[in-house]
Amino acid sequence: MLISISNLTKSYKTRHGASRLTVLSDFNLDIGRGESFGFLGPNGAGKSTLIKILMDFIRYDSGTITIEGKAIASPDVRKKIGYLPENPTFYSHLTAEEILKFGGKIAGIKTKELNRRIDELLVRLNLIHAKKQKLRTYSKGMVQRTGIAYALVHDPEICIFDEPMSGLDPMGRKLISDLIIDMRNQGKTIFFSSHILSDVEKLCDRIGILNKGQLLYCGSLKDFTSNNDDIETAFVNLIETDNGKQV
Repeated sequence: MLISISNLTKSYKTRHGASRLTVLSDFNLDIGRGESFGFLGPNGAGKSTLIKILMDFIRYDSGTITIEGKAIASPDVRKKIGYLPENPTFYSHLTAEEILKFGGKIAGIKTKELNRRIDELLVRLNLIHAKKQKLRTYSKGMVQRTGIAYALVHDPEICIFDEPMSGLDPMGRKLISDLIIDMRNQGKTIFFSSHILSDVEKLCDRIGILNKGQLLYCGSLKDFTSNNDDIETAFVNLIETDNGKQV
């Protein structure tokens, strides 16, 4: 498996420090190379926490995580990952071109190749007309697309996106959906969280559903909706059942 997570637990101290709040509990997940995996769950389920752990931004209490059999902090691993946070933020006085040049230089891309890559991404994400505009003039959707371009500027093998469709209008969502489909066809590994279930249905080979820090389901969409429910109905029923509500 490309990404392997075993018996992962993460908790935080509560406000007064008298107890701990468990965010992830005995979490297990394997993701194969070239797979597009959708990570679902209600607000507060622990999705962003897991993504931050995968990116080595926060530490976990116990368990193991490897990517290509190596520790997630390994430089060999990190250079293969493209990451989009839930709310990408950049210096507003910079342009998209300047931001992508910064990211590309950090990744060690040579100038000629980097310039080609930047224009390719900005054309693909419908930002080429604004590449020299300050980000303070951008809409939320344009900033989101800039964040995706930044995550992809070094042509990573593994893409980890936290809510990639956030703030996008229907045209922007189609741009990103088509991009993810193309990356999947190229053999990239894509792991992303989303609340937009129709996008997940179109883009994913498998899904995982998290609630209260525990993985309730992991498998194909076909199996998940085998009772002839649509994905939204099946999702809501699963979460309500887990929450102890009458379905």
